[in-house]
Amino acid sequence: MKISDIFKAKKAVYSFETFPPKADSDISVIYDVLASLSDLKPDYISVTYSAGGKSNNARSLEIASLLKNKYHIEPLAHLTCINSTKEKVEEAINVLKREGVENVLALRGDRVPGIDCNDFKYCSDLIPFIKERADFDLAGACYPEGHPEAESLDVDIDNLKRKVDLGLTHLNTQLFFDNEDFFRFIDKVRAAGINVPIQAGIMPLTKKTTIDRTIQMAATKIPAKLARMINKFSDDPEALKEAGILYAEDQIADILSSGASQGIHVYVMNNPYVAKRITDNVIGLINGVNKE
Repeated sequence: MKISDIFKAKKAVYSFETFPPKADSDISVIYDVLASLSDLKPDYISVTYSAGGKSNNARSLEIASLLKNKYHIEPLAHLTCINSTKEKVEEAINVLKREGVENVLALRGDRVPGIDCNDFKYCSDLIPFIKERADFDLAGACYPEGHPEAESLDVDIDNLKRKVDLGLTHLNTQLFFDNEDFFRFIDKVRAAGINVPIQAGIMPLTKKTTIDRTIQMAATKIPAKLARMINKFSDDPEALKEAGILYAEDQIADILSSGASQGIHVYVMNNPYVAKRITDNVIGLINGVNKE
């Protein structure tokens, strides 16, 4: 099933994001994670992909196939293009087509030092390349606080509009921790004529070891409320995990109540416990929105 059809059937789509195990780990370590996430019945699960044709990209494609054909959950397969050749991208497209995958998240990806390839420069180069070769639903990423490399949020939204006009069917936001940034972003995006569904990307901060790295990679700000939580519980891993889950749930409840988003995309970091806790506490809200 194409994700665009799910959006037509539901006012609030609910999904997770997972990532493949490291190249030196047996892929079977992900099986229990996939089974547990699938048991929670999300509308789809996205699978991350690396820039530059790294070895675990084959695992990303394999996981997308497993979700589709073994666990019977729609996958959203990430596909990056920066530093990848047209041949490598086309090979990935063909694998996804063969495995029955119908949904792709088109991304530029992160630059990889030492890899020189100029076949694709931007995501806007990737979108028509895919559309010429497959009838996928194409999703895209967006940034409530603006892409870190963009001159401004307005410039970033102009670039986003060009990508949507090329054929993106829905958008997932980068993680954010201040809902007011998300609400302002939605107002700006809609005013710019971008009318595809947008899911809010929520990441629960549940481990001290991942907090600094997550914040740095996402280039997102930390509101005072969240900073106080981190400071208070930084030396108590169990309390930090519980507080991080509650903060994410509060974000989700606020977003669903606002009606600004067409769904929630949870970055669960391959943690079934976190996924289940959040799902148990927000699924009633999701169902309530869909009954309206």
